[in-house]
Amino acid sequence: MVRVKVPATIANLGPGFDTLGVAVSLFNIIEMNFSDELKIEVLNEGKNILPENEVNLVYQSAKKVIDRFGFERKLHIRLINNIPLARGLGSSAAAIVGGVVAVNELLGKPLSMDEIINIATNIEGHPDNVVPALLGGFTVSLFDGEKVFYKKFSLPEKELCFVVAVPQFHLKTSDARKVLPEKISLKDAVYNMSRTALFVACVAQKDFSFLDVLCRDKLHQPYRSSLIPGMEEIINRGMEKGLLSVFLSGAGPSIAGICDKKDAEKAGKFMVGTFNNFGIKAKYLILNPCNEGVSVCT
Repeated sequence: MVRVKVPATIANLGPGFDTLGVAVSLFNIIEMNFSDELKIEVLNEGKNILPENEVNLVYQSAKKVIDRFGFERKLHIRLINNIPLARGLGSSAAAIVGGVVAVNELLGKPLSMDEIINIATNIEGHPDNVVPALLGGFTVSLFDGEKVFYKKFSLPEKELCFVVAVPQFHLKTSDARKVLPEKISLKDAVYNMSRTALFVACVAQKDFSFLDVLCRDKLHQPYRSSLIPGMEEIINRGMEKGLLSVFLSGAGPSIAGICDKKDAEKAGKFMVGTFNNFGIKAKYLILNPCNEGVSVCT
């Protein structure tokens, strides 16, 4: 049996739409072995919700690899999920990465990391969650339709943390994309390009002194705010409550912020309280950066 641990991920980080991502310390566990018949078990998040048949995303991802090498074996898959579903924390990327990496281990590691990244991105459609789930850390990536190009940077784990407010409603990425405009102004494009470029430079130099300016966005957050009551207030007032920056986590509906660890609890309570003021139940998570990425447990 192979046991794989995959971290949750936060994508976009404000201006880096479909480009920037970071792995954080919340994990799904995928256990996989060959079997005489297909068997899928789901525990914790997604129990009684996620399919336990051929439609399951972990199985579908693993099958891509099995078919590639002409295998005809069945699988026994056990999923111990801790990443909330459809909340902007990379649950689908974790499923895809877990399925591909686990079956690659079972087959004797025929795929390189670059091949795994490209297979997983083709399944997901974009690399911003897939790459940090595989590599850990802060990642910059692009997919040109054939190949993924990427770079990884490590983040300081002792000083900074991510505070994520997770509301109790689902928002599918496909639905969050429907509200985005097909065209944007040159001014808005430059606004985001400049912040994304400077964000990467600051991470490379481990300079987090003006994160608030870097994490602002005009490409997706203003349009998605209509789907997430309380989002604008949390983003606009986050700096008053100890957050160094605050932004939509992936496509939402979770909202994430970066802060010093000493301010994390205060910031989390503010974010949850704001959701509550809009009639939405929520919880907050305090998560560390995860620089290791996917790992195979022994």
